[in-house]
Amino acid sequence: MAAPFFLTWLVAGGVKLEIGFMLDSLTALMMVVVTFVSWMVHIYTIGYMHDDPGYQRFFSYINLFTFSMLMLVMSNNFVQLFFGWEAVGLVSYLLIGFWFNRESAIYANLKAFLVNRVGDFGFVLGIAAVLMTFNSLNYTEVFDLAQKGQYQETISIFSGTEWSMMTVICILLFIGAMGKSAQFPLHVWLPDSMEGPTPISALIHAATMVTAGIKTASSPTLK
Repeated sequence: MAAPFFLTWLVAGGVKLEIGFMLDSLTALMMVVVTFVSWMVHIYTIGYMHDDPGYQRFFSYINLFTFSMLMLVMSNNFVQLFFGWEAVGLVSYLLIGFWFNRESAIYANLKAFLVNRVGDFGFVLGIAAVLMTFNSLNYTEVFDLAQKGQYQETISIFSGTEWSMMTVICILLFIGAMGKSAQFPLHVWLPDSMEGPTPISALIHAATMVTAGIKTASSPTLK
């Protein structure tokens, strides 16, 4: 049975793109981590950024980041997951380059943005492969079909070599996770991202966005 959803956003070629949420043990754990860390960062930021001229702007950014992270971990389909995925990438760009009058901060946020787009390209291809294989982007439908083991399709990536579609999907989704969680070789953006205010290191790099890849890597599609 498909996971509950609130509304249908788009129907194209018989495929429904839905907006909804799914709560399981992994989602609940990530919600606790995101909200608790965000709460602590908000409290710390009140004093840390008190005299900064961008005080209100900083709070708007970290609140938008928290919303995006919750959208990412609570989604019930791959399209909504990708929306949250890209939103945290955009807000991290804004936060890393918060002090935009510093040339080093501008360099750092551009580097983070571009390196993460490399991983996101693999993530998009992985989602497209899921749709091509299962004709659905809903977690419950895809996971149920994957666990039944009825999909033995192969694809020829290099001439004369056949790859299992399930293997290709897992690799592509993992490439996306590599970018967000700063795994080699897509780790080069992380040291430079410390150009952002200190609370950003706690919110993005230590406890939330960099751990977003863990949820993806822990999903049933990779088991």
